[in-house]
Amino acid sequence: MTPETRPEAAPRLPVFDPNMCAEDMERMMTNAQLASNFLKAISHEGRLMILCHLATGEKSVTELEELLSARQAAVSQQLSRLRLEGLVTPRRDGKTIYYSLTDDRPKQIMEVVYDLFCRQD
Repeated sequence: MTPETRPEAAPRLPVFDPNMCAEDMERMMTNAQLASNFLKAISHEGRLMILCHLATGEKSVTELEELLSARQAAVSQQLSRLRLEGLVTPRRDGKTIYYSLTDDRPKQIMEVVYDLFCRQD
């Protein structure tokens, strides 16, 4: 079933129940912390732009510097934070370091951000 064909009755957000067991509440708190860290990592415009560029495929640090019109130190600092949060993965080829998205989560978020803030209808 695709999101377009999913029945409206199927909730996508959790339903909070005052009788929720401690284990379920703990799991929700852990997930909230993970989500909060993820959102903090993408909350900087430089990191957001890096993720936008990496959503289209692997890029070298030099390519990212050129795409962002930014200094190498600034790009490396933002990549370091994204790597710390597990959002990007480096690959070395000789002296060149390439970065790619670790998984599909950042791309999914970038698509939503694009739809909400960038799409020209």
